[in-house]
Amino acid sequence: MPSAPTKQRKIAIVGSRSVGKSSLAVRYVDGHFVESYYPTIENTFSKEIRYKGQDFSTEIVDTAGQDEYSILNSKHFIGIHGYMLVYSVSSLSSFEMVQVIRDKILNHLGTDSVPICIVGNKSDLRPEQRQVTPEEGKALCEKLKCAWTEASARYDENVAKAFELLIGQIEKSQNPGEQPNEGKCVMM
Repeated sequence: MPSAPTKQRKIAIVGSRSVGKSSLAVRYVDGHFVESYYPTIENTFSKEIRYKGQDFSTEIVDTAGQDEYSILNSKHFIGIHGYMLVYSVSSLSSFEMVQVIRDKILNHLGTDSVPICIVGNKSDLRPEQRQVTPEEGKALCEKLKCAWTEASARYDENVAKAFELLIGQIEKSQNPGEQPNEGKCVMM
């Protein structure tokens, strides 16, 4: 049986400044960790993602860091199938910004839901450096009805899983009858 044709997907990585958005993208696409921090204006990466036997040619838009006053512009919305909302487990303010950014996205799109995976990055940090617990991440995921995971771009822990979770959320939104867990939080 021939394999299904490759699907095209475009995702945006958004979050506060210095939470590791670019580090997640570079780790996933290029397979290495960038030690230095250079604020991103915007980058685009391409990666083939295989999810449940289906190939996805995925364009990953790595956005500049957001704050409550930032304006997401139209290129953050046009053709985007799903959003990876990233916070740092060592920054409570970046965690709180996740909901602000999500609300901005929903308001701009004029909808009440969009495929989202929330990622608590820097999970490799020592416990005393944490400001956000896994339980708080899970609770937000359940409240917002989206996927969630913690990840470490530095040590490549759950990075691929985060992108696969987002592809899963996109597929669930495009084929709502196919998954029995509609409206449920997905945690890894």
